[in-house]
Amino acid sequence: MDDQKREELLAQQMEVIRRMTEHNLARMGQDFWGAPLSDGPTSAKDPSAPAPEPPNQNGDAAPAQAEKSQPQEQSVQEPEPLETILAELDGYIGLAAVKEEVHNLINLVRVHQMRRAHDLPTPELSLHMVFSGNPGTGKTTVARIMARIYHSLGILSKGQLVEVDRSGLVAGYVGQTALKTSQVLEKALGGVLFIDEAYALNGNGGQDFGQEAIDTILKAMEDHRDDLVVIVAGYEDLMDAFIHSNPGLESRFNRFLHFADYTVEEMCAIFDMQCRKGCYTLTPEARDQVRRALEAADTDGISFGNARGVRNLFERVLVQQANRLASADAPTREMLMELTAEDVAAAAAGMTEPNVPNTES
Repeated sequence: MDDQKREELLAQQMEVIRRMTEHNLARMGQDFWGAPLSDGPTSAKDPSAPAPEPPNQNGDAAPAQAEKSQPQEQSVQEPEPLETILAELDGYIGLAAVKEEVHNLINLVRVHQMRRAHDLPTPELSLHMVFSGNPGTGKTTVARIMARIYHSLGILSKGQLVEVDRSGLVAGYVGQTALKTSQVLEKALGGVLFIDEAYALNGNGGQDFGQEAIDTILKAMEDHRDDLVVIVAGYEDLMDAFIHSNPGLESRFNRFLHFADYTVEEMCAIFDMQCRKGCYTLTPEARDQVRRALEAADTDGISFGNARGVRNLFERVLVQQANRLASADAPTREMLMELTAEDVAAAAAGMTEPNVPNTES
């Protein structure tokens, strides 16, 4: 084989590997932190098939670092059967305490609705929630599920989720913040407004207009109490201080869900699940190497990022596999699926570099 033909063959192989990797990563989307397996990935049988469109903003497969300066609105759909939503939630890896609290809340709402149907006294039920925990523990994903649950129960008329942070609510001039926040609230009516790192709304005095946004949100929570749910999220200590900094917040947010860091066992299970979703296989040695890498990297949930750290490791492993296969004359289907201990070790070595901060919950 002459050099020109070898270069052409190598280029073709690299294109197949590149497209297969892009395809698998796009399919996995934002549920990297442990979503249950769906139907088998039949499309992965053809690695040369075109990769799907990039993930969108509608909650189906959003990118890991979605911009929140503009409200991220989930599309409105018909109510789903509650059993279907709960089966999805229960299929996620980890989150035992969160799952229990969600089931308890659903039971409370159902009994509340039954008492009302029988003309029995029903105390006012606040459904606004505080989600606390480190990055990568599933707060945003569970917020989407809660919007669907409230819609299924008939509490919310639309069930969409609008995701935003401080930059999507606060403006730079007097009077503009109330207008900007009101526009976001208008989009959220009938669904859930999810405010990530909500404590950033607490101003530092001077010309900070975060308090104006808080006041506007509190008024909307009162005016639209029957068709608006607000979920605020962030680090535990900061969220606790934020809620207790304002009597209005304290009176409206009395449901707290803490998202614990994933254990190494759970992160190994997440990594293994993503391999199965993407039609990858791990050699026994590679599986052991994954555990060692996660044990070494998981010094704390903030720096490693929990399931986001697993995603980072997984993506790096795919890059190392592609580099290894680039020098193979004709990679077989089995070779394209197999991840080796060497791939994992090389990927883990790269994770010693400082992580780029990521605000996704």
